[in-house]
Amino acid sequence: MLILTDDKPKPPPKKEDSDTTVADSESLSGAAAGAWPLPENELKALDELKQLVLVALENHTLLSIPQPLKEEEEKEEAKEEAVAEKEEDLESVKETISETVTTRVIEVDDDGAKTVEAIAETVVATIAVSSSQDPNPTDLTNSTTTETETEAESEPVSAPQEMSIWGIPLLKDERTDVVLWKFLRARDFKVNDAFSMLKNTIQWRKEFKIDELVENGKDSEFEFEEELKQVVFMYGESKEGSPVCYNVLGEFKNKELYEKVLGDEEKRGKFLRWRVRFLERSVRGLDFGHCGVSTIVQVTDLRNSPGLLGFAKKQALELLQDNYPEFVAKHVFINVPWWYIAVNKVISAFMTQRTKSKFVYAVPSRSAETLFNYIAPEKVPVQYGGLSCENGGFSPEDAASQITIKPGTTETLDFSVNEPCHLTWEVRVTGWEVSYGAQFVPSDENGYTIVIQKIRKLNADESIIRSSFKVGEPGKVVITVDNATSRRKQLLYRLKARPISN
Repeated sequence: MLILTDDKPKPPPKKEDSDTTVADSESLSGAAAGAWPLPENELKALDELKQLVLVALENHTLLSIPQPLKEEEEKEEAKEEAVAEKEEDLESVKETISETVTTRVIEVDDDGAKTVEAIAETVVATIAVSSSQDPNPTDLTNSTTTETETEAESEPVSAPQEMSIWGIPLLKDERTDVVLWKFLRARDFKVNDAFSMLKNTIQWRKEFKIDELVENGKDSEFEFEEELKQVVFMYGESKEGSPVCYNVLGEFKNKELYEKVLGDEEKRGKFLRWRVRFLERSVRGLDFGHCGVSTIVQVTDLRNSPGLLGFAKKQALELLQDNYPEFVAKHVFINVPWWYIAVNKVISAFMTQRTKSKFVYAVPSRSAETLFNYIAPEKVPVQYGGLSCENGGFSPEDAASQITIKPGTTETLDFSVNEPCHLTWEVRVTGWEVSYGAQFVPSDENGYTIVIQKIRKLNADESIIRSSFKVGEPGKVVITVDNATSRRKQLLYRLKARPISN
């Protein structure tokens, strides 16, 4: 049986040094993703918000504020005109009666009885004519009310409105709980504020035509889509299981790409639409179950980033916090240049305190180390100081260990082997500028030490060191890393053994 042991004692939990650029903030899980079952106050707020949404769906008021329909306005005007005409007819009748009576009185002759009788006949005849045209001219209000009730009874009752957001139908299953919780969390569990935010988001999605945007594949609107595959891409996951999105803004240093994507206002608008589509598709792939992971870790690389990107970034951040609440577990900015501090002060003025609390900034010398706080080294791309790359002999599932090498010290890794095998390992030191060597020491005191790699100095341009050795007898492989610089280094390593078959 092959036994491979790492004789290096496990280091104590790492403490951040005073010069770290990592902000003290919430973990990726917990508050960012929701903890179920919810606390009583959050559960109460969720129930109240669900009730508001239910009523709004039944009344068809969730999408927008209802406006009177043109047809209903015309009906209302017709009713008012009819009432006015009836009132005019009634006044006409009264005037006719009055005139008749007056005339008859003036023409009274000596035969008073006959004249009174003629007046009565005239009045009765006039009223009879008016009554034949309007059976009940004095009860106009009741007539109008009856007509309205009849029309209301004839109109069919409409079914509740159906609404989806991020691909989740509202009030259909438990995923709605997570959707609504995000709005509540973004508004400090103030139910009415969260409801207003939800309505505004739904209205924005309709105006932005999100569903149509997501369903369309590659089309002529995004002719730059192929070039942007190296600018924005998903890669790996965080220690908490959130997918990681990388934004490599330094690619826009290419003037041709910059002009093609961000050259004018129209192009920037298209880029924003493309970025929203990319985000929406990523969000729809998340797990909105109570125990699922429904957050994303954003990593923005500012190395060689053009200074004019502040405008596009501001737009994207405002859009994100207004319409995609509580989706960012952490937003890590790496390779942050000196000038970005001034730009960030302007941009941060448009962000909520909760959004700003999720931001982490790291200068170039601390970028890899900062990423490792949130993403395991074996899942960080090699270009950002990690070990993940294609055709390396190891997979992201092969876990790596991490050790801090203090300035002016030497770190030794011993790996004991008790039977013949093929031993393979990877070593990487952030920032390099260290000396590296490897040798095999047999357990037999009469055996000979074999030098696998002579000690040599590694420069900052070197990436991962991969080595292998065929072990023919019990012993140990010893790896030595000497840090003669005045700065601490992060040592990453992993190894695996394959038995030698007969």
